[in-house]
Amino acid sequence: MAKLKLIVSATSLFCTRIEWALKLKGLEYELIVEDFKQGKSELLLKSNPMHKKVPVLLDDGVAIAELKVILEYIDEKWKGGDFCLLLLMDFSFDGLELAQQCVFGAWGACCAEDGQEKEKAMETALESFAYLEKQIEGKKFFGGEKIGYLDLMAGWIPHFLGVLEEAGGMKIIDAERFPSLHEWAQNFNE
Repeated sequence: MAKLKLIVSATSLFCTRIEWALKLKGLEYELIVEDFKQGKSELLLKSNPMHKKVPVLLDDGVAIAELKVILEYIDEKWKGGDFCLLLLMDFSFDGLELAQQCVFGAWGACCAEDGQEKEKAMETALESFAYLEKQIEGKKFFGGEKIGYLDLMAGWIPHFLGVLEEAGGMKIIDAERFPSLHEWAQNFNE
């Protein structure tokens, strides 16, 4: 088996999603965490000379960059496991875009100083979460029984939303308002 390396930033949700996919596929890899305070490493600049950004997956020295491209590569090269990206590629929306709307809406609600601004950001976040709620109803994961693309895109919810809710003094997702999302979050964390 070729040696896999993953170049990441410790604070990037994009990188975290790649780590989840590799773990779900049962793949061993070396994690290389960039310290941007020290500048970008030679390895990163050589591996992604165009954009100079993380994440970058190195498969036996071949560099693959960009979240969607890396996820698709992982799914195509290593069939099986508990992750099936292509299962969800035919959704009628961009899962990454929707997940980002949830992130930015929740972040905006958390950071807003005036009530009107906070209310508008909260409304944006709730609309996105309501759409996700409809997509997950009656299913363990967005694609059914296996974790797929949208699960990885929305996977930040069970990991980071609690921090935003606490910091912003608000509650966005609870079992009463979004029961299916709440259950999904528990399944995802397992």
